[in-house]
Amino acid sequence: MAHIGAMQSRPAPIHVVGGGLAGSEASWQLAEAGIPVVLHEMRPSTMTPAHKTENFAELVCSNSFRSDDFESNAVGLLHAEMRHAGSLVMAMGDRHKLPAGGALAVDRDGFAQGVTDALRAHPLIRIEPGEVAALPPAEWGQAIVATGPLTSSSLADSIKTATGQDRLAFFDAIAPIVYRETIDMDVAWFQSRYDKAGPGGGVADYINCPLDRDQYAAFVAGLVAAEKVDFHEWEKDTPYFDGCLPIEVMAERGPETLRHGPMKPMGLTNRHKPHEKAYAVVQLRQDNALGTLFNIVGFQTKMKHGEQVRLLRTIPGLEHAEFARLGGLHRNTFLNSPTLLDETLRLKARPHIRFAGQITGCEGYVESAAVGFMAARFAAAEANGREPLLPPLTTAHGALLAHITGRLAVPGEGSRDFQPMNINFGLFPPLEEAVHSIDGKRLRGTAKTLERKRALSRRALRDFDAWLGETKRLAA
Repeated sequence: MAHIGAMQSRPAPIHVVGGGLAGSEASWQLAEAGIPVVLHEMRPSTMTPAHKTENFAELVCSNSFRSDDFESNAVGLLHAEMRHAGSLVMAMGDRHKLPAGGALAVDRDGFAQGVTDALRAHPLIRIEPGEVAALPPAEWGQAIVATGPLTSSSLADSIKTATGQDRLAFFDAIAPIVYRETIDMDVAWFQSRYDKAGPGGGVADYINCPLDRDQYAAFVAGLVAAEKVDFHEWEKDTPYFDGCLPIEVMAERGPETLRHGPMKPMGLTNRHKPHEKAYAVVQLRQDNALGTLFNIVGFQTKMKHGEQVRLLRTIPGLEHAEFARLGGLHRNTFLNSPTLLDETLRLKARPHIRFAGQITGCEGYVESAAVGFMAARFAAAEANGREPLLPPLTTAHGALLAHITGRLAVPGEGSRDFQPMNINFGLFPPLEEAVHSIDGKRLRGTAKTLERKRALSRRALRDFDAWLGETKRLAA
C-alpha cells in the first residue's frame, strides 16, 4: 500500500468529516491519489452511544463483512472490486480475518487499530480532532461528509436546514424485497386493485398472493408470536417514520386489522381461480426499473430475520422465495439521496459537499466503505480539473451508486419510497443472453440462478477493471 510521493503542486486539501468506514476509506483513497486530507473525527471528545473507542473504522455491531464469495454473492463481488481498487478497509479486513467459513469476519480491535495506524502514518492525512457541528463552509473547499447513522444532533440539524428535510433520525421500518424469479406465478398473478391504471398506464402492476381464512389466521398468529428485535437504549424515544407501523404492530391491534390494511382482498380476482374469493391478499410491487426486485407492500417489520423467512414462506406463492433484503427496524439517519444528491454524490444545494457511507442510503460495512471510495474518486477527479467518471452500472459499485442516486428508481415513483439497501444482484442489469450450461443446454431452477450470478460477477469484474484502467489513464 505504498502511497504517492510528494508532488510539486498539490490541490487544496479536501476535508473528510467522520472517521468510520466510509470516511476512513475516502481519506485513504484521496491521499493515495496525491490529494491532501484533513480528517475530522469527534471521538473521543464527543462519543456516540454505540462507539467504545477512539479508533477509526470501529465496528459497532457485527464483526462480519458477510460473504466473501465473489463468484455468486453480490457482497463478495463488492469485496473483490474493492480489493482491485486498493481499498484500505479490505486490506485490513484481510490482514485481521478470523475463521468464519465462507464469510469474511475480522478481529474488530485489530482491524480498527490497523486502519487507524495506516491513516495516522500517511503523510498527506492530517487528523483534526473535535466535532464538526455544521456542514462544512464553502471556504473549506471540497468536503466529504461521512458521519453515518449516528450523526451528531447539531450536524443533523445543519443538514436539515440545508436540505429542507423535516426529519433525518427515525425508525425506518423496512419491508422485505423478493427476487422476482423466485415467486411462484402458478399461484400468484399480476393485477392492480380494481384494474386501475397507475402512473405508467399499467393495470397489472402488482403481484398478488392469495390466502384463505385458515392461512390468514395462522399468518396473523405467527406475526403476533414472532420474536422481534430489541431497541438500544438510545433508540427508545425515536419515532416511527411517517407513522409507518411494523406489520406485527398492526396485527396486535386485532385479527382483522391487516385485512382492512395492506392485506385487503378487495378489487382483486384470482386469475387462476376466478370463482374463489381470497380471504386476504399479499401484494408485491416492483422495486426497481429492471423488474428483478419486488417489495412486499406494507410489510415493514421488526421481526428477527429468521422469523421473517419462516413466516413469509407460508404465504402462497412465496414458498420458495429468496430475499434481496429482509425487513428491518432501526434508528437511522439518511438522506433522501435521489432528490438531494447528484450522480457523483454532491449535495445539489451545496455542490462543494459530497456525502458518503450509510447517510447516503446504503446498508452494511463494506457498502459504506465502497461509497466512501467512490466519493473520494469523484472528489479527486474534480480537484485535478477532470470530470468524474462513473463506474459502469454492471459493476457492484455502479449498481450501488445507481440505487443511491435514483437511476434504478421505478419511473413515476422517484425518491418517494427511497430506503437504504445492501448490495444485491437485483440491482444489476440483466444479462443480455440466456444462461446455459457448459454443454449448451438451457439451465433451470437453482442451477440457473447460480450460473446467472456467476455470469453477472464475471461481467462486473471485467467492466470494473476496465473502468479502473480508464480512470488511471485520465489521471496520468
